[in-house]
Amino acid sequence: MKKFIETLQHIWKIDELRKRILYTLGLLLIFRLGTFVTIPGVDPEAMADIIESQGGTGGLLGMLNNFAGGAFYRAGIFALGIMPYITASIVMQLLTLVVPSVKKIQRDGESGRRKIQQYTRALTIIITAVQGAAYITFLKTTFRGALVIDGPLFMASTIIILISGTLFVMWLGEKITDRGIGNGVSLLITVGIIASLPGSLITEFNAKLSAGGGGLLIFLIEILVLLGVVLATIALVQATRKIPVQYPKRMVGRGGRVAEVGGARQFIPLKLNASGVMPIIFAQALMFLPAQITTALGQGQASGGLLASLSDFGSPLYNVLTFLLVIVFTYFYTALIINPKEMSENMKQQGGFIPGVRPGSQTTSFIENILDRITLPGSVFLGLIAILPAFAMLAGVGQNFALFYGGTSLLIMVAVVLDTLQQIESHLLMRHYDGLLDKGKIQGRSRVGASF
Repeated sequence: MKKFIETLQHIWKIDELRKRILYTLGLLLIFRLGTFVTIPGVDPEAMADIIESQGGTGGLLGMLNNFAGGAFYRAGIFALGIMPYITASIVMQLLTLVVPSVKKIQRDGESGRRKIQQYTRALTIIITAVQGAAYITFLKTTFRGALVIDGPLFMASTIIILISGTLFVMWLGEKITDRGIGNGVSLLITVGIIASLPGSLITEFNAKLSAGGGGLLIFLIEILVLLGVVLATIALVQATRKIPVQYPKRMVGRGGRVAEVGGARQFIPLKLNASGVMPIIFAQALMFLPAQITTALGQGQASGGLLASLSDFGSPLYNVLTFLLVIVFTYFYTALIINPKEMSENMKQQGGFIPGVRPGSQTTSFIENILDRITLPGSVFLGLIAILPAFAMLAGVGQNFALFYGGTSLLIMVAVVLDTLQQIESHLLMRHYDGLLDKGKIQGRSRVGASF
């Protein structure tokens, strides 16, 4: 405990880190307050009564509600959250692979990145408008009694408000990434998920203590299994395959002062899950589309058929497609962020080599083979975590609590928390303070100046 308090004191002493953390907390607070601002023309109390009479906010739309920080079922101005922006990002990244002109723009360095970002924002507006119209239809069919006004003016004003809300949340995420600590978009999703965790935990506790619920022992077993899943998820996020790299000794200096540098063996750390949390976010964003289509068609259309199966996160079809999408996006995103050819060229320029492997094309092939071998089990494990809530429900876990028992919610929370702690750790180490941990290391913690 003493060590933890000292670490907090060190964090507070670093002016830049303190400002970044306070700035991040301030923007997250603004986001949380915004989730409670209701769209004009909707009675929030009547909406809450309808939700209670329907038995809560479970299902895939309940998951979307968690991602939006609860604003989806409160008819908040942030009801659609950051998901339209994520969907637009997926579309733009796919276009960079299949459209040569877009791929050329991406290769133009910083100017190309800004153009892609502008296109992504414009596409976000279009997607939000479409999803906003579907959301209004959802309100009219499911919460008709909570609507104070209706008509074309209500639809137009609500779509404008939802677009503004999503763009504002997108802006908050970008500002957190640029001037705060951690990845802004991921942090906003994480905060929304964590906000709904206490209520789900209390609901599950009361359900287990009720008649026929299984009692306190079953609840404790669920908590222990959940902790085991969290540990396994941390192991997945942290696991790395280290490739040894040897650098030759060099004599540097002048004026009679010559020093010998190099000659030490270093490592290229390739993560088992190099793509992080993005594949599961991308897959979930696509799987939300059927649910949004069913809301646009009306609640009655969701009672059966293909769209109903794709909108139910407990159905076999939904889980099989989610599992496959996670694997595909893991390979896709890993290929985007890791370039074996570039790594090989950098090593060759610095005189480094992998023992037993020729520099150049053989080194590139060697890294590619290792990357393929570790990405496959990593993607499969990631896919299993994504569909774990369905198995938790089969084991008797409540629907709302099952969302945290694995899947997107768990992986996002673990990955984002570790990434944020890693950044704090780096700030501490660069200023010669002790890190967050005495034993073990947060992934990414290494000596300053290491090549990889």
